[in-house]
Amino acid sequence: MLTVSQTAALLRTFDNVLILTHIRPDGDTVGCAAALCAGLRTLGKKACLLPNPGLTETTAPYFAPYAAPADFVPEYVVSTDIAALGLLPDNARPYGGRIDLAIDHHPSFEGFGRANIVRPEAAACGELIYDILVELGALTAEAALPLYVAVSTDTGCFSYGNTTAKTHAVAAALIEAGIDYHTVNKVFFRTKTRKRMQLEGAMLAACEFCDRDRVAVLSVPLSLMERFQATESDAEDLSALGGQIQGVDCAVTMRELRPDVWKISVRTGQRINATEVCRMLGGGGHAAAAGCTVEASWPEAKRQILDAIAQNAPDFTG
Repeated sequence: MLTVSQTAALLRTFDNVLILTHIRPDGDTVGCAAALCAGLRTLGKKACLLPNPGLTETTAPYFAPYAAPADFVPEYVVSTDIAALGLLPDNARPYGGRIDLAIDHHPSFEGFGRANIVRPEAAACGELIYDILVELGALTAEAALPLYVAVSTDTGCFSYGNTTAKTHAVAAALIEAGIDYHTVNKVFFRTKTRKRMQLEGAMLAACEFCDRDRVAVLSVPLSLMERFQATESDAEDLSALGGQIQGVDCAVTMRELRPDVWKISVRTGQRINATEVCRMLGGGGHAAAAGCTVEASWPEAKRQILDAIAQNAPDFTG
């Protein structure tokens, strides 16, 4: 496993770099990729991001300036905030066997790169990219803006339990670079479409509770998305909703991606390890935030995730 200084030294030898982001890209993977790309370009390198079809209206503006043209042929491939090859978008899978450097912060990171650097204690992969860019001497305001997106979104605007003093120090340094962080905070944390609020209302109305009301299960079937004509942007980060319910320390959000294919997100407190729960169903992530995909009917998918929770919570009461 590489250190920050070794990673920076390796990146100095790279040129014509293609940077990968994960499926259903969030602010961390997009912000990390964009910031690293901006930093490499500052050093005179040619670097681009592989287009990602899952971008939303909120993340796309940070990605667009760095998107690779159709005829770009990379010499080196780097992944950011990707814990497993199974999280590559379809168009990135041909590069799965030739990732020269993987940069990540998930405890479940599979170490698939020819060279790897991982920091499981980091609240966001953006913290690690920040250190790498500082080591490279390539932390410009252009790179700092998407990095702020990365760090702020993976910490819920610095409100989640994964937030540390290091997180705040990184955010402060990024703000001092002169970025427009006010707009980031407004767009990502203080603005919701009407369709988004309708989705949240319907999810809460149908929410199911168990384990003495400590576990909440919220569902987003395809029919609900169709009912409100909601887009991917409207559904972004719905997994944060359940944890806001008083008394809930394990929130399960089940999003139907295709008929009977459920993306399950688990957000937990200290009582239950989300990674261990999701690992039982082929997924992974962090101790307090993890995910997996289950192909089954809704009742069966719900049964499987609740069984996994029960096996990881000794005091689970059903």
